[in-house]
Amino acid sequence: MNIPQTSFPRIVIIGGGFAGISLAKKLAKQEVQVVLLDKHNYHTFQPLLYQVSTGGLEPDSIAYPIRKIVKNFPNFFFRLANVKGIDTEKKKISSDIGELKFDYLVLATGSETNFFGNTEIERYSMAMKTIPQSLNLRSLILENFEEALLTSDLHERNALMNFVIVGAGPTGVELAGALAEIKKGILPKDYPDLDTRLAQINLIQSGDRILKEMSEVASRKAEDFLEKLGVNVWKNVRVTGYDGKTVTTTSDLTFEAATLIWAAGVKGTTVKGLDSKDYVVSGNRLLVNEFNQVKGFDSIFAIGDIACMLTEEFPKGLPMMAQPAIQQGEQLGDNLLRMVESKPMKPFKYKDKGSMATIGRNKAVVDLKHWKFQGVFAWFVWMFVHLFFLIGFRNRMVVFVNWVYNYIRFDREARLIIRPFKRKTSQEV
Repeated sequence: MNIPQTSFPRIVIIGGGFAGISLAKKLAKQEVQVVLLDKHNYHTFQPLLYQVSTGGLEPDSIAYPIRKIVKNFPNFFFRLANVKGIDTEKKKISSDIGELKFDYLVLATGSETNFFGNTEIERYSMAMKTIPQSLNLRSLILENFEEALLTSDLHERNALMNFVIVGAGPTGVELAGALAEIKKGILPKDYPDLDTRLAQINLIQSGDRILKEMSEVASRKAEDFLEKLGVNVWKNVRVTGYDGKTVTTTSDLTFEAATLIWAAGVKGTTVKGLDSKDYVVSGNRLLVNEFNQVKGFDSIFAIGDIACMLTEEFPKGLPMMAQPAIQQGEQLGDNLLRMVESKPMKPFKYKDKGSMATIGRNKAVVDLKHWKFQGVFAWFVWMFVHLFFLIGFRNRMVVFVNWVYNYIRFDREARLIIRPFKRKTSQEV
C-alpha cells in the first residue's frame, strides 16, 4: 500500500461513511498515523439518496471526495481499496491493493441491504444504499415510462407504471412521497400522451404502522400525508416473492409491477476474519462493549451501523442511523488518544437528538425528546438539519438552490437516463 513506517501508533479505519469520517476528523493533527481505506473515493450522504433516485438531485451534490476531507491532516493516508480479510493474531489486514499491519483497527464498514435470505427478491428488486444503485433506480423509473408509451398492451402498461416499495421506514416513506409528487406534478407534463393517472405507488409494511421507530403521532400523520398524495399504504402485509413481474405476499394481495424497491431492512457489512458467530450478533453486526471494542479484542473497534452496543435503553443495539455513527466516531477518537497515552477510556453514551422524515412538499414529521411536530415547520427543520450535516459548502449551496428551484417550479431537473439500466428477466440468472 506504500504507507511509510512511523514511530507513531498506526490506526487503520475501514470505511469512509459517517462513522469513519467522524473518527478521522477527531484524529486530525494528532500524534498518530491514520490510514483510511474505502472502496469508493467519496463519502455519500445517504439520507438524500432517494432524491437522486427520483431526479431531485444529481449524485455529485450528495457525494464528497474523501481526499478533500483529509487533505490538511498530517500523518494521514487514504487508499482506495476493497478489504478482503483481517488477521487478528498478526494484526494485519489484506486487500486488493496489498497488506497492511496495524496497531489499532476500527471497522466502520456500515451496512448493506438485507434481503433476509430471499434470493429471488434480491435478484429482481432494486436496492437504494449506494449512489450507483440510486442512479440505476432513476434510470429504471424513467425507462418504465418510456416503455409504457410504446406498448399497446394495457396490462403491461399498467405494470410498467406501478411501483411497489417494501419497507415503510424513513427511506421507504420518503421515496413513496417523492414518487407521488412526480406522478402529480411532473409526469403529466413529460408524458402528455400517456394516462399517468393510472400509475400507482404502493408502500408495503409488515408491521401495523409505518415509521415504527418514531412516535405513534408521527406514524399516523405520515400515513395521512401519504394517502393524501395518493400513495396506497398496505400494513400487516409481508412480501414473500417477486419474479420481476408479480409481487406475492402473505395475504391474498398480489401486485403486477415492473419495479419493486426493497427498503425493508439493512444488515452490517462484516469483513472476513471477524465474521464468525464469536463476534457477530443479530443483524450481522459486531458485538462491542461500552468503549466500542469488538468482543474479545483490546485493539480492534467497531463503530456505526456495523457495531452492536447493547444497553438497557437499546437491548437490540443502537439504531443504524447517522447520529449514533457520528457520536461513536467522535467518542472513539478521544478514547484512542487516551489509550495511546495509557489513560483510561470513557464509556460511550448515546445522546438521542430525535428523528425525522419528510413525506413531500411542506410535509414532514419530527420527533424530538420533548417536542413532536408535523407539517410545514417540520419540513423546514428537516431541510435545515440535512443541509447542516452535508459535507462541503458547495454541496450545501447546490442542494439548497436545487430545493428552492424545485419548490418554486415544482420540477425535478435531474430526470435523466445517463446510464441505462438493463432490467433482469426471469430467464436470466
